[in-house]
Amino acid sequence: MTTPNHENEKAHLKIASYEVCPVPTGQFGLDGGAMFGTVPKVLWERSNPPDEKNRIPMEARALLLKSSGCNILIDTGNGLGKDFVAKYGEKLGTKFTEMYAMDESGPSLLKSLAAHGLKPEDIHHVILTHLHFDHAGGATTEKDGKLVPTFPKAQYYVQKDNLKTATTPNLRERASYYAANFQPLLDAGVLKVLEGPQEILPGVSVIISNGHTLAQQVVKVSDDKNTLLYCGDMVPTSSHVKTPWLMGYDLHPLTLMEEKQKYLSEAADHSWYLFFEHDPYCDAAVIERSGSDFAVKKRFSL
Repeated sequence: MTTPNHENEKAHLKIASYEVCPVPTGQFGLDGGAMFGTVPKVLWERSNPPDEKNRIPMEARALLLKSSGCNILIDTGNGLGKDFVAKYGEKLGTKFTEMYAMDESGPSLLKSLAAHGLKPEDIHHVILTHLHFDHAGGATTEKDGKLVPTFPKAQYYVQKDNLKTATTPNLRERASYYAANFQPLLDAGVLKVLEGPQEILPGVSVIISNGHTLAQQVVKVSDDKNTLLYCGDMVPTSSHVKTPWLMGYDLHPLTLMEEKQKYLSEAADHSWYLFFEHDPYCDAAVIERSGSDFAVKKRFSL
């Protein structure tokens, strides 16, 4: 497989009191056609070359907002390793690993946090954009034969309507929502259910996107100089900054296009950093207007 020639600028970001730290949790693969929907392969394979099974490499990249008194984690990745089998069962765990080309040899959630000098008990808040398994899989872990919160001292956050969807998933999303990723949080009383856009913590707020799945909360980190938008699945990779470049997984494409037009217009006009959860080639980017659409202006490794 070839690797696109993306040139990334190295950057160190501090927004408000938080050091902005990418947290890779493991690479996996998804079908390129599913990731780009109606976009012809001849276009998307230039920036995202597929393997022999038409899968393109994907990162599950969480984000750590690190400060002296408050450590915030945004999303938790797939949750690979023995926990993956413990939660989903040997048969399903093996099926997932093979189907999604999950790489257990690289960085994991806890290893990446350890590289920043943090243990699970050092995380104070976990913001889950939504409860699909590749975003919430690391939220729980197996301990003494029981599933419990991975971060024992953390308050977790999710939107009410997304939790409702996860609890009674539609046929389209049934294979993406699993109770093992959120029921232990409810049982432990650590899952705070939010309703609508709001500021969660100083400098950290959420906006709501309903195009990919119902009530995904996109996280916005701001001070008087910089803004970073943790895009989740609203804009999963830098290739998806183009408004019509959507995933086949998106439930409401027209709604998502309207959301992208709204928020990416702000991002382009005010030089926001867009942080990509699933892009294997860069952590973040700033974008610019390109005719009636958008294009990447500069990519960053943070």
